[in-house]
Amino acid sequence: QVQFVESGGGLVQPGGSLRLSCAASGFTFSEHAMYWYRQAPGKERESIASIGTSGDNTYYADSVKGRFTISRDNAKTTVYLQMNSLKPEDTAVYYCNARLAFLDYWGQGTQVTVSS
Repeated sequence: QVQFVESGGGLVQPGGSLRLSCAASGFTFSEHAMYWYRQAPGKERESIASIGTSGDNTYYADSVKGRFTISRDNAKTTVYLQMNSLKPEDTAVYYCNARLAFLDYWGQGTQVTVSS
């Protein structure tokens, strides 16, 4: 059974940092690209970062480029999202994702709130 467990969210002041983790199980983690999405209140879910199987191909949405870093540890079957210089507009529920056999699998999400 495919499962993702996200953690690391919370309340942080503008300019602060958080590191999200997503522990994956139930599939061969090292053979699949991984993705981070987020969904702000009243908005559609958006893709913000992705990473290839070996960690050397990464993609970032313009909204987070230069501030967020995606990484993975295949031995721990975990994907990370380091978020720096956080802004109020980064407030959202953050989800990790993988596409397996043309199906999307999601974690339960972790709330990130950026506010003073």
